[in-house]
Amino acid sequence: MKRAIIVVMDSVGIGAQPDAVLYGDEGSNTLGHIQRELRNEPWFSLANLERLGLGHIDGVDYLDRSRPPTGSYARMMELSKGKDTTTGHWEIAGIILDKPFPLYPDGFPAEIMEAFEKAIGRKTLGNYPASGTQIIADLGAEHMKTGFPIVYTSADSVFQIAAHEEVIPIEMLYDMCEKARRILTGEHGVGRVIARPFVGSPGDFRRTGNRRDFSLSPVRKTVLDYAEEKGYQVRAVGKIEDIFNRRGITHSVHTVSNMDGVDHTIAWIKEDFAGVLFVNLVDFDMLYGHRNNIEGYGRALAELDGRLPEMIDAMKDDDILFITADHGCDPSTESTDHSREYTPLLVYGKRIIPGINLGTRMGFADIAATIADYLDLDADLAGESFLDQVLRQV
Repeated sequence: MKRAIIVVMDSVGIGAQPDAVLYGDEGSNTLGHIQRELRNEPWFSLANLERLGLGHIDGVDYLDRSRPPTGSYARMMELSKGKDTTTGHWEIAGIILDKPFPLYPDGFPAEIMEAFEKAIGRKTLGNYPASGTQIIADLGAEHMKTGFPIVYTSADSVFQIAAHEEVIPIEMLYDMCEKARRILTGEHGVGRVIARPFVGSPGDFRRTGNRRDFSLSPVRKTVLDYAEEKGYQVRAVGKIEDIFNRRGITHSVHTVSNMDGVDHTIAWIKEDFAGVLFVNLVDFDMLYGHRNNIEGYGRALAELDGRLPEMIDAMKDDDILFITADHGCDPSTESTDHSREYTPLLVYGKRIIPGINLGTRMGFADIAATIADYLDLDADLAGESFLDQVLRQV
């Protein structure tokens, strides 16, 4: 019963890629800078990730590498144009994009906003790049008076709609997002439309766990599509279902936190099914990276590290675990946006040869190619499989 388990530590980059200067991210190192700031804190430990081989990855010279690793490991270089969530996850699944999703540093053009306001039957507030927590602090009171949703973007390719849950109910907000998604196509095909509900009162607004992403459908088949077509189950934890617009997914569960995601992951690992389990743990990025919260990011990493033994203990004999990331989001820099960084790859399982240094992989899609190889999929995907380098023969 073969299974591939992909755990994406959202935004846990390990150092700037050579092309980071093109994105304004030269010198970024999400994990390295967090470790530098927190290494003397008694609660900050990545011991289990280090045991798997995190400190042995090329360029990661700031973690413990004194013990032989129990897994194999690599440094992943993103080849797609861009540094956003959708681009990173699609590449992990086997798609390399040669054109980035559109960005709107000056807000969305009049034709988009006019079409959106006509579709929802009301005016909007905002329409400029902003921090999600700041814009609801600035415009939340006016939103509550007028009932106009707050539209904003960021350095990523996103059209975000914030609304108070008592002013615009959740289902109505989701409907607004679906209307925006139908408008934002072609040259204005942003990677994601995001519902950003919040509660509270002026001076004390708080975003809720009812966020939902409305993505474009992948431009080609991914490893998820090929697995589903062959009769495998493809289970998605967190926002994976949204990122792939539900394509190639047979079961899904949304989560409210990293640890909720870990709970669901372990529960599904314990079940009997063959196929793919794809997990996104978004708190690193959403709660800490974008808010430049180094301590919060470090505590979230330590918390995940502490749960890894549970995850590993639940694995079955033919399971292969891939732990990786989709981009960086260095909380130590002035920027609050994603960063163009290498990502880690740790590969573990009872059939995986420990201690194999897979070097620098040219493209996240090597994960998809390896999974397709393992599951015997006849798949047309980007990437190069490394299965024969790490799999024990039985």
